[in-house]
Amino acid sequence: MKNVYPDIITGLPEADIPFKGIKGWLSQDENHQIVFLEIEPIGEVAEHKHGAQWGIVADGEMDLTIGGVTKTYKKGDSYFIPEGILHSAVFKTKTFAIDFFNEKSRYQKKK
Repeated sequence: MKNVYPDIITGLPEADIPFKGIKGWLSQDENHQIVFLEIEPIGEVAEHKHGAQWGIVADGEMDLTIGGVTKTYKKGDSYFIPEGILHSAVFKTKTFAIDFFNEKSRYQKKK
């Protein structure tokens, strides 16, 4: 599967994401971020929490557990994770997702 994002996205600053196998491009504003994610089939991203997050799967598939409830999300599916709710994910295939975070500093620009 090739990158689904055009040059106007991959030309954005790369996000410094601490998970191996996850790459993202960052669109930053005063009070939020949008991250265009490219995720290899890395298996599980451990349970964690942060500010509110809304996302949509642009391609691929993932199992997302939000507040103890697991659901499979595929291309075109969207999800919402309320602020402070524990969540985790499992990536068995290469997945592209677009995530909106209501925090302006969820991720920093990669140096």
